[in-house]
Amino acid sequence: MGKRTRYTAEFKARVALDALRGELTLAELSAKHGAHPNLISQWKRLAAENMATVFGGGAVSDAKSKDAELEKAHAKIGQLVVERDFLAAASGRLLGNGGRRS
Repeated sequence: MGKRTRYTAEFKARVALDALRGELTLAELSAKHGAHPNLISQWKRLAAENMATVFGGGAVSDAKSKDAELEKAHAKIGQLVVERDFLAAASGRLLGNGGRRS
């Protein structure tokens, strides 16, 4: 059994760019660069999917996801405040001294 080959990011980018160009088949690219065709397909797919982040499109989607996350956090905080207030009032009625134990 052979040792696994670790490819650098630059090599992956160069091979993915060749694959995106479409001038050679996967088999030809595999023979040319010495990488398995499945790896080349993966690199090509990843390059195509993440192309927008290179030109700043990823920053916009990150900002949107952070805004959505912040909105969820604010909603959760509001829910917890309402629950706290309800429980404080309920415990005050049960204990009779404003919710404080003596």
